[in-house]
Amino acid sequence: MLRAKQCASDEIKQFSPTGSKFRLIESGMSFIVEELAVGIPEPRAFASLTIRLLFAVVLGAVVGFQREYSGKTAGLRTHMLVSLGAALFVIAVVESGMDNDAVSRVLQGLVTGIGFLGGGAILKMQQQREVEGLTTAAGIWLMAAVGVAVGLGRLGLATVGSIFTWVIMSWIGRIEYRINAKHAGQNGADRLTQSQRRRKSE
Repeated sequence: MLRAKQCASDEIKQFSPTGSKFRLIESGMSFIVEELAVGIPEPRAFASLTIRLLFAVVLGAVVGFQREYSGKTAGLRTHMLVSLGAALFVIAVVESGMDNDAVSRVLQGLVTGIGFLGGGAILKMQQQREVEGLTTAAGIWLMAAVGVAVGLGRLGLATVGSIFTWVIMSWIGRIEYRINAKHAGQNGADRLTQSQRRRKSE
């Protein structure tokens, strides 16, 4: 008698609308969890990939902070995103099991895309007849290379490249500024002497 009641209650729960809705929600949640879990490696490998992405963000921030402090258009966030995006592209391709030819094609497309991004940072001043933003574009391109190195697991190479980039942007930039200021002063002095000679001749 008790078994018959239990069977009847189970059948009622099975065909009840609340039970069907619960099973539908449960199946939907399990499907979402399965989709989110696709491609997630083992905990150790997942930690390694997370460290690479964080490393790419930090190296991009190191160079981006210098550009932001110098008042350039492409600053902290731009360099962080470029480095992180390049690393993510490489990690996704490598972890998916593609061969070297496929990785090479992805890198070619990445370099081309970064070229368009760097081209947007270059401005041609028509009045001064000068081109500005070349250093910013080169910095964006180089941060993409740093991100690629991080994505391939070459953290030491990426660190050395970022240090060299920071030194070139900061210290070599100051030396270049002094050289340009010196040349500008000489050109101004030459123009002044030429104008004085013209006045004397008149």
